Amino acid sequence: MGVGKVGILLGSKSDLPYAEACVKTLKELGIDYEVKIASAHRTPELVEEFVKREDFDLFIAAAGYAAHLPGVVASKTTKPVIGIPLDTSPLMGGLDALLSIVQMPPGIPVATVTVGKAGATNAAVLAAQILALKYPELEQRLREYRQRMKEKVYKANEELNL
Repeated sequence: MGVGKVGILLGSKSDLPYAEACVKTLKELGIDYEVKIASAHRTPELVEEFVKREDFDLFIAAAGYAAHLPGVVASKTTKPVIGIPLDTSPLMGGLDALLSIVQMPPGIPVATVTVGKAGATNAAVLAAQILALKYPELEQRLREYRQRMKEKVYKANEELNL
């Protein structure tokens, strides 16, 4: 069993590939999580029900297009919310979602990460950094995670045959 608990919200089933990148990192860092599909527009009651639960330390919300989900989540809790802008709309390759998430009104912040799957990974790492304030054992796990990333770069250089 991991430490902490992250509630992950997706606006639709088509967002699952982004959740997989996030979940993979949370698992690697030993953090508990739960994923729920709940639309800010189509099922706002499901969003509120999930966010009002007491067993989460923070939330990650992934959304594309108008990307209201992270802001709606933030409006329902005082716990930290991390928004992942998704590159799912044909309009602007995720820029529309990014701008929607970062443009929160004063007093209702949403931490925002990069667009797409890299953002999903970064959301998990940011969640771990926040949780490390409450669960000190995560600090060492984060150091080890970064060391593994560093080792991958060195290994890639060793395998370079140009």
